[in-house]
Amino acid sequence: MSSTVPLLVGISGGIGAGKTLVSQIFSLLGIPIYNADDRAKWLMANHLPLKTRIIENFGTSAYFEDGQLNRQYLAEIVFSNPDKTSLINGLVHPAVGEDFELWASRQQTKFVLKEAALLFETGSYKTLDFTIHVAASEAIRIERVKSRDVQRSTTQIKQIIEKQLTDEVKNKLANFVITNDDSILVIPQVLKIHAQLMEAKIKN
Repeated sequence: MSSTVPLLVGISGGIGAGKTLVSQIFSLLGIPIYNADDRAKWLMANHLPLKTRIIENFGTSAYFEDGQLNRQYLAEIVFSNPDKTSLINGLVHPAVGEDFELWASRQQTKFVLKEAALLFETGSYKTLDFTIHVAASEAIRIERVKSRDVQRSTTQIKQIIEKQLTDEVKNKLANFVITNDDSILVIPQVLKIHAQLMEAKIKN
């Protein structure tokens, strides 16, 4: 058992790109996965200092009487207001960052994966040693999302895509790119990156 801190590797991709599928493959290879989006939801409901700051900025309606997060209330405020989006991100992302670092310090593997939808948009990729971007064409991503979330329209999906950085931008920011558009097998790409990361050293 090593006491060395693992390499911190981020994995991201636009809605419908398949980042969760790729993360699952890494998990089968023994790599611990930290799902930042799921963890953010947990922290917003259970992390008292964060809950206090959310109530201070968004009012008591941000939570139900039983203490659970009122997601619909917050979503309605945040989705159409860039300033409110920046505000909630400024509250939640630092808490997630601290939680991730604590979690990562307890792992005993060469590297860990932080899966996050907005890894590049929030700038949190800068705190990591390496990043992976999962890319797929917009048309394929829209069809994937429509097949799994039948209540979402093409217009709604495109609105989400428009709020995210383009694949071209994220491909340039990432250390590794995985293409998941059915034109090339995904598993060999994951195995190659896994092998490279197992040999990698922390960047200075």
